[in-house]
Amino acid sequence: MIPNPNDATPAAAAETAAGEAIDETEPVIDLGDEPSNALQRGADVIKANWKHAPLGPGVYRMLGADGEVLYVGKAKSVRKRIASYMRLGGHTNRIARMIALTCSMVFVSTETETEALLLETNYIKQMKPRFNVLMRDDKSFPYIFISGDHPAPQIMKHRGARDRKGDYFGPFASVWAVNRTLNALERAFLLRSCTDSYFANRTRPCLLYQIKRCSAPCTGEVDPANYAALVDEARAFLSGRSRAVRDLLAKEMNEAAERLDYERAARLRDRIAALSNIQGAQGINPHSVEEADVFAIAEEAGQFCVQVFFFRTYQNWGNRGYFPRADKSLSQSEVLGAFLAQFYADKPAARLVLLSHEIEDRELLERALCERAGHRIEVAVPQRGEKKDLVDHATQNAREALSRKLADGASQEKLLAALAAALGIEDSLRRIEVYDNSHIMGTNAVGAMIVAGPEGFMKAHYRTFNIKGEDLTPGDDFGMMREVLRRRFTRLAKEDEGANQDPDAFPQRPDLILIDGGKGQFEAARGVLADLGINDVAVVAIAKGLDREAGRETFFVEGKEPFRLPPRDPALYFVERLRDEAHRFAIGTHRARRKKDFTRNPLDEVAGIGPARKRALLQAFGTAKAVARAGLADLEKVDGINSATAKLVYDFFHGERT
Repeated sequence: MIPNPNDATPAAAAETAAGEAIDETEPVIDLGDEPSNALQRGADVIKANWKHAPLGPGVYRMLGADGEVLYVGKAKSVRKRIASYMRLGGHTNRIARMIALTCSMVFVSTETETEALLLETNYIKQMKPRFNVLMRDDKSFPYIFISGDHPAPQIMKHRGARDRKGDYFGPFASVWAVNRTLNALERAFLLRSCTDSYFANRTRPCLLYQIKRCSAPCTGEVDPANYAALVDEARAFLSGRSRAVRDLLAKEMNEAAERLDYERAARLRDRIAALSNIQGAQGINPHSVEEADVFAIAEEAGQFCVQVFFFRTYQNWGNRGYFPRADKSLSQSEVLGAFLAQFYADKPAARLVLLSHEIEDRELLERALCERAGHRIEVAVPQRGEKKDLVDHATQNAREALSRKLADGASQEKLLAALAAALGIEDSLRRIEVYDNSHIMGTNAVGAMIVAGPEGFMKAHYRTFNIKGEDLTPGDDFGMMREVLRRRFTRLAKEDEGANQDPDAFPQRPDLILIDGGKGQFEAARGVLADLGINDVAVVAIAKGLDREAGRETFFVEGKEPFRLPPRDPALYFVERLRDEAHRFAIGTHRARRKKDFTRNPLDEVAGIGPARKRALLQAFGTAKAVARAGLADLEKVDGINSATAKLVYDFFHGERT
C-alpha cells in the first residue's frame, strides 16, 4: 500500500539520510509571506516527484534551478523518506531552505540499503552538495612499503593503489610521520630505499652506506642471506613484534661484546637506539588493542572537528584532525555518521572502529565495511576499559584542535580586516591571491599563486603556471605576470559561467590580488584585468624596500599615491607573511622543475616508450647512453620490445626521428 504523502508517519519523518536529520525538538523557522511561497513551491515539486520515487532502497538527489545538486540522501524506502519533506511546518532553517530551493529530483534504485549508502557517499564526494556534511580534506594516507618483487627488497613511502607485490604497513596519519619512521627504520635495519633502476646501475656503495643507513646489497657489501634476515626483522617490527626484534638485537649485541667484537656491538647498539626512537615518538600505545581506527568529534560555536587516530600492531601511527563543513543545527552524532561514510569511501578500515558517539547508521556502516573488506569489521562505542581511554584521548585532541582553529580564525579575521582598512578596501576580504614568478635568466620560468582566507593559507587552492609564452624575452617579468594573470582569470571566467556557488563555501574568485613587484608589475596586472573586463577585484603591488629590507615595503594601490605602512603595523606583518609564502612556493616549484630537467632521461622523449619498456631497456643495457649505442638487432632482443618499438628507439638516437 502506498502511503499518503500528507499523512507522513513519525517513523517516515524520523528516517534519515547520511548527513541530515529532522529533529522535532529543533527550532522551527518563522517563514514570512515570500519565504512561505517558496517553501510551498518546493513542497509541490517534491510532491510531484514523490509518485515516481522507488518504494525500496535507493538514493535521491534534490536539484536547484540551474541543476545544482542541493542534497544527496539515501533511504530504506525512498518514497517514505521524501514524504517527510512535503510538510510545510516543523522543519529547521536548513531543511526549509533546502526544500524552498528544490526545483527537481532524481532517484536511483539499489538492491540493498548497503548499496544505497555506498552510492550516496560517492555522489556526495563527487558533487559536494551544499546541504550535506562535506569532508573537506580527502587526501590519501601514506603507507610504508617493503617490496616483494625484487631479490633485494626496497623500503619506501607509498601512496595510492596497492597493486605492487609486497607488504604495506599503515596507514600513517601524515607524511611527516612516515618520513620520520622511515629514517629510523633505515638506521635500524639498513634496508635500501633506492629505486630498482638505480640499484641495478651501482658499481660502488652510495652515501647512505657510508653514513650507516643502508647495507649496500647493490654491490654485495652484504650477502643475500643476511639482507633477507634484515628484511624479515623489519617486517616483524612493523607487524607488531617489536619486543622480540629488540630482544634479539640485544642478545646479538651482548654476544658480540663478549667476543670483543666491539665494532659490531656498537652497530647493534645504534640499531636498538633507532628502534627505541620510533617507539618513543609514537606516544600512547595500547596494550589490548592490536588494530583500530578511533574517531572522536567535538563541537564549538557551530563548528566541528573530527579527530582520527590510527592504531596498528599495538602501535600509535599518528592522528589527523578534520573540520567538516556542516550546518550548525546538526548534532555531533549526525555529523560523525556522515563523515564516516565519506571517510571510508576510498580507504580500508581497521578491524575495529571506535567512535565517541553513537551514530544512527552504525549497523549499516558496519555491514558496508564488512562487504568491502571481505572480513568482519566491528564498529563500536566503548563504555569502559582501554578502548574508552583511547576514545577519550581522541576526544580531548578534537576539543583542543577545534579551540586552536577558532582562535586562529579569530586572529585571521582581525588581520584581514586590518589589511582591508590599510589598503582602503571597504568590503570584507574573504579570498586573497598572491602572485610571484621564479626563473633563472628566463629558463624554467614558473608563476605561482598562493591563496589566503579566514582560515589561513588555503593550500588546496594553490596553483602553478609553467610559463609558455614563446614571444617572451627571457627574463621579462612583466610579460610573465601578464601571462599568468591572463590564464588565471580567463579560466576563472569560464568556471563562473552558469555557476551557483554555495554562499557559505570558500569563494573561487578573489577579493584582492597582491603582486610581488613594483609599479611595473602593478601596471601589468591592471592592464590584464582591464583587457578582460574585470573591475571588481582590487590589485595591490608590493615593492621591496631599500636593500630589500623587510618593513620598508612600498605599496601601489589604484587611486592612491605609493605609500608605506608603519613599521610595526600588524597589516604589514601579514602582507610580509603572504609575500614570503608566495616566494617560497614559487622558488620550490621552480627548483622542482629545474631538477626534473637535470634528471630527464633521453628515453622519456621517445614516443611509445613508457615506464615498463624504459625499465626493460635500462635493465638490459644499464644506461641510456648504452641504449643509444646499441644496434637494432640488440634492441630487438630485449624482452618486451618488439621490432617496431626497437626501430623507433634506434631511429631516435641515430637522427631519423619521426
